[in-house]
Amino acid sequence: MEQFLDSTTLLDFNHPSITQLVTGKGWLSLPVEQRVGEIYDFVQNEIRFGYNEADDLPASRVLTDGIGQCNTKGTLIMALFRKCGIPCRFHGFTINKALQKGAISGIAYVFAPRNIIHSWVEIWHHDRWINLEGFILDNAYLMSVQEQFKENVGAFCGYGIATTSLKQPEVEWRGSDTYIQKEGINHDFGIFDSPDDFYAKHGSNLSGIRRFIFLRWIRQSMNRRVQDIRSANWSFVK
Repeated sequence: MEQFLDSTTLLDFNHPSITQLVTGKGWLSLPVEQRVGEIYDFVQNEIRFGYNEADDLPASRVLTDGIGQCNTKGTLIMALFRKCGIPCRFHGFTINKALQKGAISGIAYVFAPRNIIHSWVEIWHHDRWINLEGFILDNAYLMSVQEQFKENVGAFCGYGIATTSLKQPEVEWRGSDTYIQKEGINHDFGIFDSPDDFYAKHGSNLSGIRRFIFLRWIRQSMNRRVQDIRSANWSFVK
């Protein structure tokens, strides 16, 4: 299990900001089950759903940003878990971009690759690996989507969600797997010791001129749209 507790360039859990967070929250003094739950809730709800500058950011940068998506939130939660002695690993996938429709639209949706790099985190808990994906969307954002589509009682795909039940998705930590985008997965890259290993092999979603355009013109409008959804300003969501 030693490799699943190591720090890396991206899992920079000895950064002062992460050390200060863990100390201030008192997570190391908690029983393991509660420790996992409080870290999970922090990343789920205090790091709100949003789009960072890139996928391959170090955990300390994601913490500073205060927002994240599957890959960046995953890096942060892995760093916090390892800092708190909880072994974890990275599982890489791609998802169909239809899952993001609604959360992004217009030129941003056209600009997005058809198959978007996705990941979840697996922790070693009670002598087995548990899949954690449900932390991607903060509760305020998810509840706004649920209210807007309250007539939907079954499967749902869009707005950063792909689940068999929009009304009751498996997003809360109860000691078992959590999911919110699982049903959108269309390719499995397998398991990696760290996000560093994955991105070194498979790269990230955007690079070169596409990354420049995303940073200069597109990302801000995407995050404004997400905030409109979170605030239930649906009149502004086209």
